[in-house]
Amino acid sequence: MTSQLSTDLLLILPELIVAVGALALLLVGAYRGEGSARLVGIGAVGILVVALYLVACTTGDAKALGFHGMVVMDGFGRFMKVLVLIGAAAAIPMSGDFFRRADSERFEYPILIMLATVGMMLMISANDLITLYVGLELQSLALYVLAAFLRDDLRSTEAGLKYFVLGALSSGMLLYGASLIYGFSGTTNFTVLAEGIARAGGVGSSIGLIVGIVFMIAGLAFKVSAVPFHMWTPDVYEGSPTPVTAFFAAAPKVAAMALFLRVMVSPFAAATAQWQQIIIFVSLASMLLGAFAAIGQSNMKRLLAYSSIGHVGYALVGLAAGGAQGIRGVLIYMTIYLIMTLGIFGVLLVMRKDGKPVESIADFAGLGRTHPWLAFVTAGFMFSLAGVPPLAGFFAKFYVFISAIEQGLYTLSVIGMLASVVSAFYYLRVVKVMYFDAPAGQIETPFPLAPRVVVTVSGAITLLYFVVPGPLVAMAGAAAKTLVP
Repeated sequence: MTSQLSTDLLLILPELIVAVGALALLLVGAYRGEGSARLVGIGAVGILVVALYLVACTTGDAKALGFHGMVVMDGFGRFMKVLVLIGAAAAIPMSGDFFRRADSERFEYPILIMLATVGMMLMISANDLITLYVGLELQSLALYVLAAFLRDDLRSTEAGLKYFVLGALSSGMLLYGASLIYGFSGTTNFTVLAEGIARAGGVGSSIGLIVGIVFMIAGLAFKVSAVPFHMWTPDVYEGSPTPVTAFFAAAPKVAAMALFLRVMVSPFAAATAQWQQIIIFVSLASMLLGAFAAIGQSNMKRLLAYSSIGHVGYALVGLAAGGAQGIRGVLIYMTIYLIMTLGIFGVLLVMRKDGKPVESIADFAGLGRTHPWLAFVTAGFMFSLAGVPPLAGFFAKFYVFISAIEQGLYTLSVIGMLASVVSAFYYLRVVKVMYFDAPAGQIETPFPLAPRVVVTVSGAITLLYFVVPGPLVAMAGAAAKTLVP
């Protein structure tokens, strides 16, 4: 018994380190007071890096189960956890200068990010409906507080309230779907559920299971902000503090997509015919809304919110295609999306005018003349988000569309490519404003160090990914095969 418990605890060692570290730093912050924010932030980054090292150094493709099959560790989980930990570790130093200038630098911020990260890592390793829900709620509760972190800012508190109310609704839908699945299958374990559905030849004869899957997809679609459950995204992205929005758009999105993949592919693989049609619709609707709704936006954070909805649609193309190739495409897409997102939000955190953060697209006017380096990197991010070759964003879309074409999903692929062309309009509008409009005010210098480093590294990867694309493709392919043999 003791030996089994030790094995189980070793399986979730990175999660335990982050959780215990968060509690220890909470005690440090409570003891030393508000002046400990920087110390707690450094400690949080250090703990996340240690967890990242442990996850990345774990070898072997064999699937390991723990806690009576409730938690799974495999290549897919390790790949996605690495992305989540990178996003979380980058979000903390990027936020320091922003909160310092807003006079809201508090030690609770990095702790909330760590607790959300524990929830995300549990989500990725979930092999049971109960583990899934516990991880999801641990993440969500921390994110609700982060959205309203600027307590004296009306937009921030409004964003937190909207996110909480709509998030509670989505959690209820997901929980109702999970209860239906348990009621009609008699199990909450993914492995047992998959075996039962395979034996029954699918879920065609069980209306209750189909309805449960639909409610599960609705709850998960909210978490990845896919249409038609996207309504919270623009308001929460705009109202939340910019560092929080950067975190929302990066790590939680990757974790939610990982959970989406695991839930659809692992327990419901034999029911692909039932849920594939829903995923195709959600993917199409997300790509089209992301392409057209962002055209009229003047606020950069709202534009990026609609952009993220569109990118979720592109990623779901890979899930709709299914198989190891489709999942590999999603993993590559989410990796490149994470890099581009951290980079473009780093640009927003670097830029300030008249002591205030930059949010409007008009504030980018003339940036090509006043700050050529920043304009060049931003243009690179915009072209990459649009999918222009040979930048990283092109390869992200290439792999998901190729997997869809190989599965005969020609209509989905063609509409996705056309939506990508439409979305290029609002990305190129930002480039046009930077290089062809007259400068509108002076950007403050010097730029904060941490966001500048993130922008530089993300920009280099985005611009030069085509030089060595092989390692990411190989790692994503190996990870996908552990989820879809």
